[in-house]
Amino acid sequence: MLDFSDTRQNDYYDVKSLRAVISPDVSRIRNIGIMAHIDAGKTTTTERMLYYSGYTRTLGDVDDGDTVTDFMAQERERGITIQSAAVTFDWKSYRINLIDTPGHVDFTLEVERALRVLDGAVAVFDASAGVEAQTLTVWRQAEKHHVPCVCFLNKMDKPTANFTLSIESIRQKLKANPVLLQIPIGSGKNFLGVVDLVTNQKLIWKQESLRDDGRNFDSSPLDQSDEAELVKEVREARLSLIEQVADLDDQFAELLLTDFSDNFDAIPSSKLQEAIRRVTLARKGVPVLCGSSLRNKGVQPLLDAIAAYLPAPNERHHDLVRWYKDDLCALAFKVVHDKQRGPLVFLRIYSGCLKPQTAVHNINRNSVERMSRLMVPFADQHVEIPSMTAGNIALTVGLKQTITGDTIVSSKASAAAAARRASSDSVARKKTEEQTTVVLSGVEVPDPVFFCTIEPPTMAKQADLENALKCLQREDPSLKVRVDPDSGQTILCGMGELHIEIIHDRIRREYGIETDLGPLQVAYRETVLREVSATDMLDRTVGDRRHVVTVELAVKPRDVTSAGGTCESTFTEEMEQLLSAEVKQAVENGVQSSYLQGPVLGYPLMGVSSLIQNVRMEPGTSPAMVSACASRCTTKALRLAGGQILEPLMSLEVTVGEEHLSVVLGDLAQRRGTVRDIQSRHDNKVLLANVPLAEMMGYSTILRTLTSGNATFSLELDTYEAMNPQDQNTLLKKISGLL
Repeated sequence: MLDFSDTRQNDYYDVKSLRAVISPDVSRIRNIGIMAHIDAGKTTTTERMLYYSGYTRTLGDVDDGDTVTDFMAQERERGITIQSAAVTFDWKSYRINLIDTPGHVDFTLEVERALRVLDGAVAVFDASAGVEAQTLTVWRQAEKHHVPCVCFLNKMDKPTANFTLSIESIRQKLKANPVLLQIPIGSGKNFLGVVDLVTNQKLIWKQESLRDDGRNFDSSPLDQSDEAELVKEVREARLSLIEQVADLDDQFAELLLTDFSDNFDAIPSSKLQEAIRRVTLARKGVPVLCGSSLRNKGVQPLLDAIAAYLPAPNERHHDLVRWYKDDLCALAFKVVHDKQRGPLVFLRIYSGCLKPQTAVHNINRNSVERMSRLMVPFADQHVEIPSMTAGNIALTVGLKQTITGDTIVSSKASAAAAARRASSDSVARKKTEEQTTVVLSGVEVPDPVFFCTIEPPTMAKQADLENALKCLQREDPSLKVRVDPDSGQTILCGMGELHIEIIHDRIRREYGIETDLGPLQVAYRETVLREVSATDMLDRTVGDRRHVVTVELAVKPRDVTSAGGTCESTFTEEMEQLLSAEVKQAVENGVQSSYLQGPVLGYPLMGVSSLIQNVRMEPGTSPAMVSACASRCTTKALRLAGGQILEPLMSLEVTVGEEHLSVVLGDLAQRRGTVRDIQSRHDNKVLLANVPLAEMMGYSTILRTLTSGNATFSLELDTYEAMNPQDQNTLLKKISGLL
């Protein structure tokens, strides 16, 4: 049954549309995400899309706190997106499953897991700023998942909007190939609309008043009676577009040469549109459109472009999915806890059909769960449906063990059948070697950089706090919780100050626990200074059994930047041949456990390599004792090698007026910052620098004070760097309480 309790949906769905809700034609589905830097206008653009599609009756506004996708109290108070929100709506004959993602770097995992399951993305840019710091980050994420994109230059109504410079920044900074589909008519306060270069149509939004919702606009062919300068600009831009597409698409180039070599103006817009679609899907170019979401201009053509140029689910090829054929295969990419219904799991369905009241198999957990309800997601409101087909995004109730990144299939037998099909294929045999199941790749979770203690008001609330943290961890895999082995305190680890602040606020509001946070601390790492060898022997009798093992190994530093600065362990050729797989695994486990605590302050190690030179053991010695001896030997070697603290170095971008530049530079110098570059952007300066994370505590407040609130900044983890001896001694004294 459809749930018509939400007034936003009453007119949106009727009984006739039930079939379309359940199983739209897969070629008419678009799974897309909205991604951008902070304040580029993602949520406002999403709100306009929902309004023009008929899903909402009023235009939501971020400043008023009444948007559909920013429904959390923390989002509405701060005017930012914190967690990605999914919403489904129809545009003309297309079903669009849209996810509005955050722009703040603290919530970059939300963007990562959204792009993992989406087929296309809309990158929104502030036309007065072009490509900004977080734009680069989300663009790299889209490229990693091979997601085709459409660019939307928003805020063309701003006085400092610069269409040409924004296009050039896409080309230079993103290393992308912008395919210009529109020319703006006017700019700043005089921005009236656009000219569509594909159809040669002039689209004008005549706003009678500030309350004009932009639903109606004038569309007319561009003709010679229009301004001569505009006609000339459009003609040159369209010719450039045709030549650019011909260079990128051989099929279109052949059509030009054979049928339209004498007159490019005679090319049908449908043929040009088809060619642009092929270029977009092949990721050879990115269509660029423009408008002003806040002023209700240019959003309808953007919706048309999403339908025209971004891929349908059946146009994206997922290697592992084909082994399931028509059997169910879905990926859990997000979990949200609901007080009444328990965990709500978002699934992207890649093959087969999903139905409520059925048992499904979770390959990662090796468990069977019963799904009680199936819904279409509408931000914080949902419509219950009887089934859902491949290509869609579904919301399920009843999957209590499933977490982000799990693969859901119809049964254990179907997973085994898929594995057999994969293993019989010569190409896939290498990929699935030693695998008994075919599992979709999950979501990469970045390591947290901040941590602090969290305490309940009374010990009676400890169990409630543990339950709240357990639920929040399921929702947000980038949140890590551990217990300090020495003090027994609960440690909260997050991606930044804002991330931990939001978690603290949610525990108070949603779970009613007034917790106390300790001071924020930086997640340092450690490495070793030199190569040393060590030997250790373990001789222990447990019961009537004697365990004797001797381990010899060498540890040495390796480049922190190579292979992500991970630690490794290898065996000599002789040991590789002599030791059994079980003993080698036991030794590796022991070595890896020692990497978790460094010799200086007990932080995890980075950039260390161990070579196991010899392992001697008497018959009957258990693998656990081998692990214990290897761990002791590694710890001994690490102490002998001398420890070095590594601190997280952040990439900082500050956009500030020239009058405040010197005071910001002076402040950065006190924070041990290194300036990489100072760029000009309209009337502002963009300061690029590397700064230790430890020096950036409370920087947002300081920057506001220094610049009277006229500066913005973004911070992103760049690398880990060795501290100089003076700073390391200061840190050791501070942690030991001497400072």
